[in-house]
Amino acid sequence: MSDAPTFGRYAEIPVDRMTPDQMKGYRSMIDGPRGRLPGPYKVWVHNPKLLQAAAPLGEHFTPGQSSLSEREREIAVVVITNRWHSAYPPAAHERRGKEVGLPAATVEAIMAGLPTSFSDAREQVVYEVATTLAGGRLVSQGLYDRAVKALGHEGVTDMIVLMGYYTAVSLTMNFYAVPAGAPGLARGAAEAASAGDRQMQQRDGVSRERVVEA
Repeated sequence: MSDAPTFGRYAEIPVDRMTPDQMKGYRSMIDGPRGRLPGPYKVWVHNPKLLQAAAPLGEHFTPGQSSLSEREREIAVVVITNRWHSAYPPAAHERRGKEVGLPAATVEAIMAGLPTSFSDAREQVVYEVATTLAGGRLVSQGLYDRAVKALGHEGVTDMIVLMGYYTAVSLTMNFYAVPAGAPGLARGAAEAASAGDRQMQQRDGVSRERVVEA
Protein backbone atom coordinates (compact mmCIF):
# COMPACT_ATOMS: atom_id res chain seq x y z
CA MET A 1 0.00 0.00 0.00
CA SER A 2 1.25 3.48 -0.88
CA ASP A 3 2.81 5.65 1.79
CA ALA A 4 2.40 8.76 -0.36
CA PRO A 5 1.40 11.89 1.61
CA THR A 6 -2.34 12.42 1.93
CA PHE A 7 -2.52 15.39 4.34
CA GLY A 8 0.22 17.87 3.51
CA ARG A 9 3.48 15.99 4.01
CA TYR A 10 1.86 13.38 6.23
CA ALA A 11 0.82 9.94 4.99
CA GLU A 12 -2.30 9.11 6.98
CA ILE A 13 -2.67 5.60 8.36
CA PRO A 14 -5.50 3.60 6.77
CA VAL A 15 -7.62 2.05 9.49
CA ASP A 16 -6.68 -1.46 8.44
CA ARG A 17 -3.03 -0.64 9.17
CA MET A 18 -3.57 0.96 12.59
CA THR A 19 -2.21 -0.62 15.74
CA PRO A 20 -4.80 -1.58 18.37
CA ASP A 21 -3.98 1.60 20.34
CA GLN A 22 -4.28 3.78 17.24
CA MET A 23 -7.60 2.12 16.41
CA LYS A 24 -8.82 2.76 19.96
CA GLY A 25 -7.96 6.45 19.63
CA TYR A 26 -9.50 6.63 16.19
CA ARG A 27 -12.73 4.99 17.31
CA SER A 28 -12.93 7.26 20.35
CA MET A 29 -13.14 10.19 17.94
CA ILE A 30 -15.44 8.58 15.38
CA ASP A 31 -17.82 7.21 18.01
CA GLY A 32 -17.61 10.31 20.23
CA PRO A 33 -19.48 13.63 20.09
CA ARG A 34 -17.55 14.89 17.06
CA GLY A 35 -18.15 11.82 14.95
CA ARG A 36 -15.06 12.46 12.85
CA LEU A 37 -11.30 12.92 12.89
CA PRO A 38 -10.80 16.73 12.81
CA GLY A 39 -7.77 18.34 11.14
CA PRO A 40 -4.84 17.86 13.56
CA TYR A 41 -6.20 14.54 14.82
CA LYS A 42 -5.53 13.09 11.38
CA VAL A 43 -1.86 13.38 12.40
CA TRP A 44 -2.19 12.97 16.16
CA VAL A 45 -3.84 9.55 15.75
CA HIS A 46 -0.34 8.30 14.94
CA ASN A 47 0.43 8.99 18.62
CA PRO A 48 -2.60 7.51 20.40
CA LYS A 49 -1.55 8.54 23.92
CA LEU A 50 -1.30 12.13 22.73
CA LEU A 51 -4.65 11.91 20.96
CA GLN A 52 -6.34 10.58 24.10
CA ALA A 53 -4.85 13.45 26.11
CA ALA A 54 -5.69 16.17 23.56
CA ALA A 55 -9.21 15.07 22.66
CA PRO A 56 -10.94 16.07 25.93
CA LEU A 57 -9.30 19.51 25.77
CA GLY A 58 -10.39 19.97 22.17
CA GLU A 59 -13.91 18.89 23.08
CA HIS A 60 -13.97 21.45 25.91
CA PHE A 61 -13.72 24.15 23.25
CA THR A 62 -16.58 22.88 21.10
CA PRO A 63 -19.81 24.96 21.06
CA GLY A 64 -21.52 25.27 24.42
CA GLN A 65 -18.79 23.60 26.48
CA SER A 66 -16.50 26.43 27.60
CA SER A 67 -17.39 29.77 29.18
CA LEU A 68 -16.67 31.61 25.90
CA SER A 69 -19.30 32.43 23.30
CA GLU A 70 -18.70 31.22 19.78
CA ARG A 71 -17.83 34.74 18.66
CA GLU A 72 -15.37 35.20 21.54
CA ARG A 73 -13.82 31.82 20.78
CA GLU A 74 -13.34 32.66 17.12
CA ILE A 75 -11.80 36.06 17.86
CA ALA A 76 -9.09 34.40 19.94
CA VAL A 77 -8.60 31.55 17.47
CA VAL A 78 -8.31 33.83 14.44
CA VAL A 79 -5.75 35.95 16.29
CA ILE A 80 -3.54 33.05 17.39
CA THR A 81 -3.73 30.92 14.24
CA ASN A 82 -2.66 33.86 12.11
CA ARG A 83 0.25 34.44 14.47
CA TRP A 84 1.76 31.11 13.41
CA HIS A 85 1.48 31.53 9.62
CA SER A 86 0.07 28.04 9.09
CA ALA A 87 -2.27 27.83 6.10
CA TYR A 88 -4.91 25.35 7.26
CA PRO A 89 -6.19 26.77 10.60
CA PRO A 90 -6.57 30.45 9.56
CA ALA A 91 -8.56 29.49 6.46
CA ALA A 92 -10.84 27.21 8.49
CA HIS A 93 -11.44 29.83 11.17
CA GLU A 94 -11.84 32.72 8.76
CA ARG A 95 -14.84 30.78 7.48
CA ARG A 96 -16.02 29.78 10.96
CA GLY A 97 -15.68 33.30 12.34
CA LYS A 98 -17.96 34.63 9.63
CA GLU A 99 -20.41 31.76 10.19
CA VAL A 100 -20.84 32.67 13.86
CA GLY A 101 -21.57 36.29 13.03
CA LEU A 102 -18.29 38.18 13.13
CA PRO A 103 -18.30 40.86 10.41
CA ALA A 104 -16.24 39.84 7.40
CA ALA A 105 -14.27 43.09 7.53
CA THR A 106 -13.38 42.44 11.17
CA VAL A 107 -12.16 38.89 10.54
CA GLU A 108 -10.14 40.05 7.56
CA ALA A 109 -8.58 42.88 9.57
CA ILE A 110 -7.47 40.45 12.29
CA MET A 111 -5.97 38.16 9.67
CA ALA A 112 -4.09 41.06 8.10
CA GLY A 113 -2.78 42.26 11.45
CA LEU A 114 -4.77 45.50 11.20
CA PRO A 115 -6.42 47.13 14.23
CA THR A 116 -10.11 46.56 14.74
CA SER A 117 -12.63 46.97 17.54
CA PHE A 118 -15.82 45.46 18.94
CA SER A 119 -18.90 47.10 20.43
CA ASP A 120 -19.34 44.22 22.89
CA ALA A 121 -17.13 44.70 25.98
CA ARG A 122 -16.30 41.01 26.38
CA GLU A 123 -15.36 40.64 22.72
CA GLN A 124 -13.18 43.74 22.89
CA VAL A 125 -11.31 42.36 25.91
CA VAL A 126 -10.85 38.97 24.23
CA TYR A 127 -9.40 40.73 21.18
CA GLU A 128 -7.05 42.92 23.21
CA VAL A 129 -5.78 40.10 25.43
CA ALA A 130 -5.39 37.72 22.49
CA THR A 131 -3.43 40.21 20.39
CA THR A 132 -1.25 41.12 23.37
CA LEU A 133 -0.40 37.51 24.19
CA ALA A 134 0.01 36.46 20.55
CA GLY A 135 2.38 39.39 20.05
CA GLY A 136 4.57 38.28 22.94
CA ARG A 137 3.86 41.42 24.95
CA LEU A 138 3.21 41.86 28.66
CA VAL A 139 -0.40 42.28 29.79
CA SER A 140 -0.73 45.66 31.49
CA GLN A 141 -2.42 45.98 34.87
CA GLY A 142 -5.23 47.95 33.25
CA LEU A 143 -5.93 45.27 30.64
CA TYR A 144 -5.69 42.56 33.32
CA ASP A 145 -8.26 44.36 35.46
CA ARG A 146 -10.64 44.87 32.53
CA ALA A 147 -10.29 41.24 31.42
CA VAL A 148 -11.00 39.81 34.86
CA LYS A 149 -13.96 42.16 35.29
CA ALA A 150 -15.44 41.27 31.89
CA LEU A 151 -14.64 37.56 31.66
CA GLY A 152 -13.87 36.40 35.18
CA HIS A 153 -11.00 34.02 35.80
CA GLU A 154 -12.98 31.20 34.18
CA GLY A 155 -13.27 33.10 30.92
CA VAL A 156 -9.67 34.33 31.02
CA THR A 157 -8.25 30.86 31.58
CA ASP A 158 -10.51 29.37 28.90
CA MET A 159 -9.20 31.94 26.43
CA ILE A 160 -5.54 31.43 27.34
CA VAL A 161 -5.69 27.62 27.12
CA LEU A 162 -7.73 27.85 23.91
CA MET A 163 -4.89 29.86 22.40
CA GLY A 164 -2.38 27.28 23.60
CA TYR A 165 -4.44 24.48 22.08
CA TYR A 166 -4.60 26.23 18.72
CA THR A 167 -0.89 26.93 18.90
CA ALA A 168 -0.38 23.15 18.99
CA VAL A 169 -2.81 22.77 16.09
CA SER A 170 -1.06 25.46 14.07
CA LEU A 171 2.45 24.18 14.68
CA THR A 172 1.36 20.67 13.71
CA MET A 173 -0.15 21.94 10.46
CA ASN A 174 2.91 24.09 9.79
CA PHE A 175 5.38 21.22 10.29
CA TYR A 176 3.39 18.90 8.03
CA ALA A 177 2.75 21.70 5.48
CA VAL A 178 -1.00 21.06 5.37
CA PRO A 179 -2.59 23.39 2.81
CA ALA A 180 -5.82 25.27 3.45
CA GLY A 181 -8.87 23.10 2.95
CA ALA A 182 -6.95 19.82 2.68
CA PRO A 183 -9.51 17.00 3.14
CA GLY A 184 -7.17 14.12 3.94
CA LEU A 185 -8.22 10.52 3.50
CA ALA A 186 -11.91 9.83 3.04
CA ARG A 187 -12.85 7.65 5.97
CA GLY A 188 -16.30 6.10 6.08
CA ALA A 189 -18.18 4.17 8.72
CA ALA A 190 -17.83 1.01 6.66
CA GLU A 191 -14.05 1.31 6.65
CA ALA A 192 -13.91 1.74 10.41
CA ALA A 193 -16.34 -1.09 11.07
CA SER A 194 -14.49 -3.41 8.73
CA ALA A 195 -11.09 -2.65 10.26
CA GLY A 196 -12.44 -2.95 13.79
CA ASP A 197 -13.92 -6.35 12.98
CA ARG A 198 -10.64 -7.53 11.46
CA GLN A 199 -8.78 -6.53 14.61
CA MET A 200 -11.33 -8.39 16.72
CA GLN A 201 -10.78 -11.51 14.61
CA GLN A 202 -7.02 -11.21 15.04
CA ARG A 203 -7.38 -10.78 18.79
CA ASP A 204 -9.84 -13.64 19.25
CA GLY A 205 -8.09 -15.93 16.77
CA VAL A 206 -11.37 -16.84 15.09
CA SER A 207 -12.89 -16.37 11.67
CA ARG A 208 -16.28 -14.75 11.49
CA GLU A 209 -18.55 -13.49 8.75
CA ARG A 210 -18.93 -9.74 8.42
CA VAL A 211 -21.73 -7.60 7.10
CA VAL A 212 -20.47 -4.13 6.17
CA GLU A 213 -22.68 -1.38 4.81
CA ALA A 214 -21.54 0.06 1.50
